[in-house]
Amino acid sequence: MPKVSLYDMDGNPVGEIDLREDIYGVRARPAVLHEVVVMQLANKRRGTHDTKTRSEVAGGGRKPWRQKGSGRARHGTIRSPIWRGGGIVFGPHPRDYGYTIPRKSRRLALRTALAEKVRDGNMVVLDELRLSVPKTKEAIQFLSRFGAVNGALVVTAATDDVLKAAMGNLRGVKFSPVGNLNVYDLLRYPKLLITREALARVEEVLQ
Repeated sequence: MPKVSLYDMDGNPVGEIDLREDIYGVRARPAVLHEVVVMQLANKRRGTHDTKTRSEVAGGGRKPWRQKGSGRARHGTIRSPIWRGGGIVFGPHPRDYGYTIPRKSRRLALRTALAEKVRDGNMVVLDELRLSVPKTKEAIQFLSRFGAVNGALVVTAATDDVLKAAMGNLRGVKFSPVGNLNVYDLLRYPKLLITREALARVEEVLQ
């Protein structure tokens, strides 16, 4: 059964926690991780790109020259797609890129990402996490005790405005309540700092 040390906010170990084998002991599943990350990125796309077809561009109300006798090719409008300034054929239009995959696959990917964090020694479990003032300096001092100033995902059981404000200006650091925990963030940030209460919530959801 996997185990991780439990730390206080000063970086001192205060005990150990047994982790569930069915969550933190699963083997690597790169294909599932890739599938979920692609889905998440697709769901983030705004899809507001647009091009104008020949019916939407301005101009072209009359035939540019007569049909016969000019020695030039026959044209009915200057907004034909083969003309400069004409409409676009098969161009992008607003659309929704979002889609979903089965819940079992999403949860398997989350298990895999968490297991990789444990195997690599990049998951730190905290007994509790709270800052007295929303200052970036305080957040840097806390993160430096765990070597996580340059890249960390900080997860608590509930949203905390003080923590969010303190870490909001740190590049490479993201604060997230456990309800927003996702595969993309776990793979993007090198370190995972999670409270004991949030870890219990994760195991409750993934049981």
